[in-house]
Amino acid sequence: MSERVLVFLAAALAVLIAGLALFWQPEMPERPLPTAVIAAGGDFTLQSANGPVSLSDYRGKVVLLYFGYTYCPDVCPTSLAATAEGMKQLSPDEAANVAMIFVSVDPKRDTPARLKEYAEFFHPAMVGVTGTPENIAEIAKRYGVFYAEQKLEMSGGGYVVDHSADTFIVGKDGQLVGKMVHATPPDQVVVALRKHLK
Repeated sequence: MSERVLVFLAAALAVLIAGLALFWQPEMPERPLPTAVIAAGGDFTLQSANGPVSLSDYRGKVVLLYFGYTYCPDVCPTSLAATAEGMKQLSPDEAANVAMIFVSVDPKRDTPARLKEYAEFFHPAMVGVTGTPENIAEIAKRYGVFYAEQKLEMSGGGYVVDHSADTFIVGKDGQLVGKMVHATPPDQVVVALRKHLK
C-alpha cells in the first residue's frame, strides 16, 4: 500500500472514532434482575426524622430504594440528582404513585434529622432512614448491597464509605423488580418508572 493510502485510512479511522465519541450515546436501560436476586429484598422498618418507616407503608406505589450516606463526596449526589430529575419529569398523577427511600449505610454519623434535610434537598418524595449497624447490615445483605468503611490516612480518624451505587426498583406489590445503574440519565429513570407504574 502506498503512503497516501495509509494516511487516508488513518484519517478516515480517526474521523470515525471522533464521530462515535461525539454522537454515540448508548441507552442505559434498567437492568433486569436474575431470578435468584428478585427473590431477595423484602420489607424492613427503619427510623426517619418523622418516626418509623416501613417499605410496606408504600404498598401500591413504585419505590426507588438507594443505599448511601450523607457525607458521600460524589457518588450519592450524582445518582440522587439524576434520579430526582427523572422523578420531576413525571406527570402529577404519576409522581403521586412514586416514592424514594434513602437508606444510610453510615448509621454512626447519619442521624434521622440530617437524613431528612439531605433527602429533601434532592426531592420532596424522598425519605431518609437509618437504624442500628446490625439492622442496616441485614437489610443491605438481602438487597445484595456492599458497603465498607475506608479510613482516610490524613484526616485524623475520618472515613468514607465505599458502597454499591445501584437504585433498586420495588414494585407496587412490594417485590423487588429491577435496578438502575449509577447515575442513570433522567429520561431513562422516567422510562423505568413508567414501565412499573402501568
